[in-house]
Order: sequence, then C-alpha cells, then structure tokens
Amino acid sequence: MRSLVLCLLFATGSSAFAGEFAVLASGARLYVDRHEADAAKVRLYHGSGFVEMDAAQVKAFEADDAVPRPPAVEPPAVVAPPVAPRPLTPLDMADAAADKYGLPRELVRSVMAAESGLVAEAVSRKGAIGLMQLMPDTARDLGVDPNDPAQNVDGGVRYLRDLLLRYDGGLRHALAAYNAGPAAVDKYNGIPPYAETIDYVGRIERKLKNATTERKR
Repeated sequence: MRSLVLCLLFATGSSAFAGEFAVLASGARLYVDRHEADAAKVRLYHGSGFVEMDAAQVKAFEADDAVPRPPAVEPPAVVAPPVAPRPLTPLDMADAAADKYGLPRELVRSVMAAESGLVAEAVSRKGAIGLMQLMPDTARDLGVDPNDPAQNVDGGVRYLRDLLLRYDGGLRHALAAYNAGPAAVDKYNGIPPYAETIDYVGRIERKLKNATTERKR
C-alpha cells in the first residue's frame, strides 16, 4: 500500500489521458487518473492499480493544470493607418513656385491674391483660368494644364519670372504685362492707360509695401 501511495505522489501528468489531483487532509496532492467514492471510502486509480482510503482523508479533487494547453496566439500587431498628406493650400503652392523660380514669396502671394483671390476655380469674364489666371493660349505656351492648380501656379510664376527678366527687373512693367499683356506695355513703354491695369499694379505695390512694414515691426 505504501509503495503505491508513493507512486501516486511522485507521478507526473505525462499520461496520455488528462488526470486530476486528490488534495488530502494532510495537505499532500496526489496525481491520479480518476477516482471513485462513496460515503465512507475513496478509491484512487493510477495506471493499472489503485489505492483506497477513508473519504475523510480526501478534501477535494482538482483538475490537472499540467495538461498541455494550446499555445497562446499573439494578437495581431495594431498598425496605425497611414496618415494622408495634408493637401497643399494656395499659399503653399505660391511659396513653392516662388522658391523654385527665385522670386520673393510675398510678391507671388500678392499677385495670386490680386488675380484670383486664392480661389482655384476662378474663371474671369475674359476666360482666364485658375489661381494665377492664365489665359488658355498662355497656358499652352507654358506647357501647363490651367485646370490643375499646381501646374497653373507653377506656370503663372514662371511667366512672371520671365516678364521680370524681359523688363530688366522692372516690377511695375512686369506686373502691368502680366495683367494687360507685354504688347500693351511695349506699346506705351510702361503701364498702359487702362484703369484695370493701373489699379492692379497699385494694389500689388501697396500689399508689398504693407508686408515690408509688418516685417520691420
């Protein structure tokens, strides 16, 4: 009997079948395959043998925690969704083109504001398109799509740069030519006597002057 109890005491849960632990009143825990009990006796089975003891000697039965458990499944890594790049604003496009063609940012911003009010869908009564109001023929000569805001701005700023080069850096001549066309500026050897063009050049000059004053404060 004693040898069978020792076998039960040191047995492991390596059996092909899940067993249980008998928790004795003494505090010991016996691994068994199964048990049978009545009011007076408890019979503990292990392998081909068993041991029988008074029911009062067994406090409880516990499931065998040593039964292999399925491996824990790692939860999938949480991947943050890609952050969409912030759409370019009209002023972003103005600054990028100004830097590309070596013009002051405030000048390009001022021309864009005077031309379209920074509205990409702006179309004038004469058919000028977009943020810097390119005429279809001018856009074609520049090789840009006037309905694409980025191309429109790039083409408009490149055109403004070319006008400044044409008039040896003369800002008033270049602005007048952007508004009324180089032919009109050449005809009058300066700002043509058109109310719209005179107002246009004046508004941009005032805006640039105010920007310079703000920077000095």
